[in-house]
Amino acid sequence: MAVQKQLEELEMVTVKFAGDSGDGIQITGDQFGNTTAIAGNDFSTFPDFPSEIRAPLGTTYGVSSYQIQFAAKDIYTPGDTPDVLICFNPAALKVNMSTVNKGGIIVVNEDEFVPKNLKKAGFESDPLGPDDTSLQDYRVHKIPITTLTLKALEDMEDMGHADKLRCKNFLALGVVSWLFQRPLEPIESFLTKKFGKKPLILEANTKVLHAGYNLCDTMEIFPIMYKIPPAKLEPGTYRNINGALATSYGLLAAAERIELPIVYAGYPITPASEILHTLAALKQFDVAAIQTEDEIAAVTMALGAAYGGSLGITGSSGPGLALKIEAINLAVMTELPLIIFNFMRSGISTGMPTKTEQGDLAMALFGRPSDSHLIVLAPESASDCFWISIEAVRLATKYMTPVIVLSEGFLVNASEPWKLPDLSTIPEMKAPFRTNPKDYLPYKRNKETLARDWVRIGTKGLEHTIGGLEKINETGAISQDPDNHDLMTRLRAEKVQRVQNDIPDVEILGDKDADLVLLGWGSAIGSMRASAEIIAKSGKKVAIVNLRYINPFPKNLEKVLKSFKKVAVVELNLGQLNMIIRSKFMIDTSFLGRVTGQPISVVEMVEFINNELNLLKEH
Repeated sequence: MAVQKQLEELEMVTVKFAGDSGDGIQITGDQFGNTTAIAGNDFSTFPDFPSEIRAPLGTTYGVSSYQIQFAAKDIYTPGDTPDVLICFNPAALKVNMSTVNKGGIIVVNEDEFVPKNLKKAGFESDPLGPDDTSLQDYRVHKIPITTLTLKALEDMEDMGHADKLRCKNFLALGVVSWLFQRPLEPIESFLTKKFGKKPLILEANTKVLHAGYNLCDTMEIFPIMYKIPPAKLEPGTYRNINGALATSYGLLAAAERIELPIVYAGYPITPASEILHTLAALKQFDVAAIQTEDEIAAVTMALGAAYGGSLGITGSSGPGLALKIEAINLAVMTELPLIIFNFMRSGISTGMPTKTEQGDLAMALFGRPSDSHLIVLAPESASDCFWISIEAVRLATKYMTPVIVLSEGFLVNASEPWKLPDLSTIPEMKAPFRTNPKDYLPYKRNKETLARDWVRIGTKGLEHTIGGLEKINETGAISQDPDNHDLMTRLRAEKVQRVQNDIPDVEILGDKDADLVLLGWGSAIGSMRASAEIIAKSGKKVAIVNLRYINPFPKNLEKVLKSFKKVAVVELNLGQLNMIIRSKFMIDTSFLGRVTGQPISVVEMVEFINNELNLLKEH
């Protein structure tokens, strides 16, 4: 019999699941996110996991987590600190307990809080013990998740003990689903799809899901249930999407519009592998997703595809981009529409492969020999990956030049609601293929864009050679002439600069009459917008400019920045955009940068903004 519960309505909540890498944390978070999307809330997620395939069990450095902020209003970040923390073991509690909001809910699997595990996690005493006060500021709910999972499955004699234990994440998901009044049907549909050919596993996970839900319904574990009303989203059809899927769908949409096949060549590297996996499952849309033997093979294969008249695309992360540099410069020299996705991760060398950063901006702009110019774009959210992918195809093929898309590890895995676009809003594109041999010259240029003609290999009468040696303007013959080299270098630079005529001006968000403007790029906009809302509620003003087009900059950027008394640059590196803005526009900027492998928190950004506003007052 269900126990009567109090129902409390909230506007916004942040929930975090945490446990060992093998506890199914990411699937649990994903499924809670799906039910949140169906409930109509706005939301943002942050999957965070160690770089080891399987770190030692019970250790703090092996903790995997999934954070989701969801609300009845527009939100821009996955939240700084959780209101609800679900811990599968002591290590998860050790890593995350200090981040939970005071008065927040902590759900722990008390079965795991045994001396061996406590010691491994670095606890000197049991935080759940009667004499320990470390959790006194929180509402702690001790649930024997492991025991209850085994009990729910005790009649399934054909299932092994280890397999039963692997179901415990769905018991926890049932508990949290009850707490926030989420329906179980979408989760059941997922289980049926995933385990339809494994009926024993399907039955077991479904059983423990309901066991967790019914436990809360019939026992006084939580005195309160929570309801978060649907957000007032723009009317339309929505789906839950992450950056990997949005990027892939954007490429498919662009390929359909321009009527060209996709050749995506990549070498496995975190976090870029997600795109390779996603596109490999979409081969029915005229996609060839190819795993090559190394990074150089991947980029040269994509370049060859572009030479042959396909959409030649490759993807990697920082270390892989470094290996691709010589071939990217070949694409600049041959003026072919190669598209490179760089999914930035944290650190130099191997660094922290599963953590996020914006550290590759300088490499994308300047990391090639000589004066090598190409287009650089950056998506600002998971759903914006769709539109940036389309824009990369449009600009690369129109201007016959490589494009680097600086995406981020955070965006690849992060999820949010995505309104299915009206297909009429996808820009018209036409591949500029030359078919008429009359007066053909390989490097004769379009007067507006300075792009040379794109010729499919084998087109009769248009046979020509290309390569990495300098070309004579128009004829494309090899040249070592100094004046010609100067001319060609300037033409390649001017071609990229003319893209300014084809991209929108920057938009000022927030208070346009503020004294302080925050300038960021990529995903920095999330924390900037959330911070600006908090600042506005305190009666202060701040404006926001976020860059999606980094090379070239939008035409009005300098004018906009110089219209404010103070410019503060925000980025997940030690000042790469800041350096460019200061040198290019001669603006005395302030700077907030972080290289922690995590997004910049709203709390620290609000503090930074307040400090900057106070300094402006003093002067």
